Amino acid sequence: MGVPTGSSSRAGRYAFAVMVKAPRSGEVKTRLIPPLCADEAMLLSVCFIRDVVANLLAASESIPIDCYAAYSPPGGDALLRELLPPQLRMLPPRSVGLANSLPDAIEDLIAAGYEGACLVNADSPTLPTSLLVDAMTSLRAPGDRVVLGPATDGGYYLIGLKHPHRQLFHEIDWSTERVYRQTAERAAGIGLELVTLAPWYDVDDAASLSWLCRELFGGRRPAQCLRAGSIAAHTRDYLRTLLAADGARLRMQQAPESISG
Repeated sequence: MGVPTGSSSRAGRYAFAVMVKAPRSGEVKTRLIPPLCADEAMLLSVCFIRDVVANLLAASESIPIDCYAAYSPPGGDALLRELLPPQLRMLPPRSVGLANSLPDAIEDLIAAGYEGACLVNADSPTLPTSLLVDAMTSLRAPGDRVVLGPATDGGYYLIGLKHPHRQLFHEIDWSTERVYRQTAERAAGIGLELVTLAPWYDVDDAASLSWLCRELFGGRRPAQCLRAGSIAAHTRDYLRTLLAADGARLRMQQAPESISG
């Protein structure tokens, strides 16, 4: 089911959506293959999705938000619906690629009657719930702005807007270390106030997977990440199983000094 058209019942409310890809073996978390095999990467993606959604629902207990899964590809909702709690609403895709799917999601949620929306990735299972609350608190303040959560690899884990501002997504070098900087420059160029959250890290390659294990099992995080992360129970339990079975193959015995993009 898609998002309905504008509704007076959403007046004054805001939305949070996690950007998710239907977890099919060989199609998700491919930069983690190796050290993982395709099925392991797919199952880890499922754990990430469940933990990020749990994080959104935890934030909704502190702030008045509605929670969505902005999914891809078309038709992926059937698989995701089996994984997601019933209170999470589904937001169907209109386009392919971040340059269009991100502003499409913002546009669709605002068209549904929300005052604004935050989009968060599904690559940061330990993202502190407090950062989600900070993002929405900043967005809800009077006036127009963009809220960005910078990732340690140069991208961003969250973007929040009250208007689509599609210019923010044009001519961005997606999947590079320049994404956050270029987006911030684009905001300045159109005179849009920028609120920057504390940084966090994405998990999309072997180095960042090693950091995730160090955080979950040793309490160590990248130096830029100063807050305690969320518990990420599904991810923690699955990684514990993988490490017990073949920790040497996963090469997680040493944490890297930095996370590459």
